[in-house]
Amino acid sequence: MSERDALLREAQALRGQQRLPDALATLARLEVMHPRFSRLHQERGHCHILLRDGPAALAALHEAVRLNPTLPASWDMLEQLHRMRGEADQATAAARQLAVLKQLPSQLVVANSLLADGDLEPAEAVLRDYLSEDAGNVGALRLLARVRLEQGASDEAEALLASALAHAPDYHAARFDYAMVLLQGQKPLAARQAAERLLAHDPDNRDYLKQYAAACVALGDHEPVIDLYARLLATARSDAEVADLRLWRANALKVTGWQAEAIADYRASLAARPDNGVAWFSLANLKTYRFSDDEVGRMRAVEARNDLQDMDRVYLGFALGKALEDRADYEASWWSYARGNAVRRDLGRWRPEVAEVCAAKLKQVFTAEVFADRAGWGADDPAPIFVLGLPRSGSTLIEQILASHSQVEGTQELTEIGRYAAELCGRDPDCGLPLAPEALLDLTAGQARALGERFLAETRTYRQLGRPFFIDKMPNNFWHIGLIHLILPRATILDVRREPMACGFSNLKQLFGTTNQEFTYGVDDIARYYRTYLDLMRHWDRVLPGRVLRVSYEDLVEDLDGGARRMLADAGLPFEPACLAFYETRRSIRTPSSEQVRQPISREGLSQWEHYAPSLAPLRRALGDAVTRYKD
Repeated sequence: MSERDALLREAQALRGQQRLPDALATLARLEVMHPRFSRLHQERGHCHILLRDGPAALAALHEAVRLNPTLPASWDMLEQLHRMRGEADQATAAARQLAVLKQLPSQLVVANSLLADGDLEPAEAVLRDYLSEDAGNVGALRLLARVRLEQGASDEAEALLASALAHAPDYHAARFDYAMVLLQGQKPLAARQAAERLLAHDPDNRDYLKQYAAACVALGDHEPVIDLYARLLATARSDAEVADLRLWRANALKVTGWQAEAIADYRASLAARPDNGVAWFSLANLKTYRFSDDEVGRMRAVEARNDLQDMDRVYLGFALGKALEDRADYEASWWSYARGNAVRRDLGRWRPEVAEVCAAKLKQVFTAEVFADRAGWGADDPAPIFVLGLPRSGSTLIEQILASHSQVEGTQELTEIGRYAAELCGRDPDCGLPLAPEALLDLTAGQARALGERFLAETRTYRQLGRPFFIDKMPNNFWHIGLIHLILPRATILDVRREPMACGFSNLKQLFGTTNQEFTYGVDDIARYYRTYLDLMRHWDRVLPGRVLRVSYEDLVEDLDGGARRMLADAGLPFEPACLAFYETRRSIRTPSSEQVRQPISREGLSQWEHYAPSLAPLRRALGDAVTRYKD
């Protein structure tokens, strides 16, 4: 029995002995450890009823059903309490909820309640037992999908929801969950199609509209969501919703180049929720925004709060780091970045040894002989241009230069190649890297060609301009160069490489979204990852000589014309002067460098890290000979 359940049983036993103050004290201890445990609030309601404290009982029971709507006992007590107080509407509402629960199979009510309290394994066991008797119960399939999603099994969750919808195509709650799972599974086009089907049924449903907008954003289609979020703002129901909508709208405005309008919406988000850490960080992440003294003071006041959520603390650490860096207060800036990195690293699951083992396996699997034996495999199409390397190495600048060419379209950091690798090789649950790259050797020539054609088909939705060439700038694709060459042998591959101290520092002061790039929140992790990257790239160069064009960020800054001509020639494209005026090209850019590449090239980033040289001494030591070897 867990400590949580033991404390609940202790409180229940004390209530049975009429030791109500002791029971409430035990529940208070339990709440400190598990504030979202619905059954502790239900038990508190029981205690207050015995103490004849109606208002306290109502408050506890309403909190219980807010956290877990599938608590029949709580709804029963709420109905009786409201009726005793003459509150007929509230009593009727509680009775209606109780009646709904009584109509459901008891196993589903139990499983739903367990899920609400985070008891995933018992919930899964109840549901699988129930489905063994009633395999087509769509409510049970949907609930099991939610459990499996919480357990990290998104593929199974997607399959369960697809099965539920095959049985009941008009089960809108399941389709909404399906759209969400598709989006999380990096299938934005299918997610948008699911949202469109929901909106055809209920065009004003706010949740459906938000899901549709999220799918549009994932597809890189930002223009429509600006007006959609404005429409939702007109009828926003709370300050919290206003804060979210303003933030999301600001992100879309930023990506499409409307910086002043984006800043106004970020500030409006903060007006609705002053401790909205992500909005503070988003202003900093513009890179060109300068915080006022008043804003710095407000951020410090929020960061000092004891009740701040972990991610808000992370966001504020990075935002304050940037604000203080702009003031040339480099020591204080470093400590702000360090605070944000420390909290974020504790929240992550990165294990550097996984990357090193993966690199070793790839080197063992992909030999020169393997590629020689498979010469001529794959889809015969030169359209893709892969820009890869480490994050914060200058890939957004490279993309902007190339996307200024009349025959090249910039898209975004596409996830298809990584998804194919996961399908074929498995994926490490913590780091997302391939588990068994040797599985790629089982591909036949026909399968390799089909996979290349699948990539071209699935990425077509991102190519809104219809140009003959397009860019996939997912930096992590350096892990998958072997797979890319097998399925797309005529694709261009550019390895963007940046001096390791500048690259490492730029990553240490950058907060990435969700679980992306989790190696960037610690000095040792960054150094080990950089060294692993160099090691693997040296292998690709050895077994595929001349296949990957290395682009030095520092050389490009010093000689833009020569660097641009070299990249275009590698892709088989003629030079166009527009590539040198890349900052005049108007297009959606999603990465943290979006505002920087809308300005002429600058040497500032080459030596920025030197302001932090004393603090970065551990990074230099951890990098070892990579400080010079990166040029080899």
